[in-house]
Amino acid sequence: MNKSELIASVQNDLGADCTKAHAERTVNAVLESIKKGLKKDKMVQLVGFGTFQVKSRKARKGRNPQTGEEITIKASKTVGFKPGQALKDSVKR
Repeated sequence: MNKSELIASVQNDLGADCTKAHAERTVNAVLESIKKGLKKDKMVQLVGFGTFQVKSRKARKGRNPQTGEEITIKASKTVGFKPGQALKDSVKR
C-alpha cells in the first residue's frame, strides 16, 4: 500500500461525508504529528499499533563498493519501529 492507497482507504473508512482532500489532510496531519513527536520526545507510542523511536548509529568502517577503498561512515540517527502485540497478531492471521 502506498500513500495514495492509504488516503483512499481512510476516505472509505470515514464514509460518504469524507472527501479525498479531507482524507489526505488527515493522513498528512497524522504523519506530521509523528514527525514532531519524534523530534521533541524521541519516541511516539501508539498503544496496540507500535512504537516509533529515534535510534543512534555509531560511526563505523565500510567499503566503497566501486573502488573497494575503506571509508569511515559517520555516526547518524535513524527511526526504528517496534510493532505492538495487536499489530503482530493481526498480521499472523
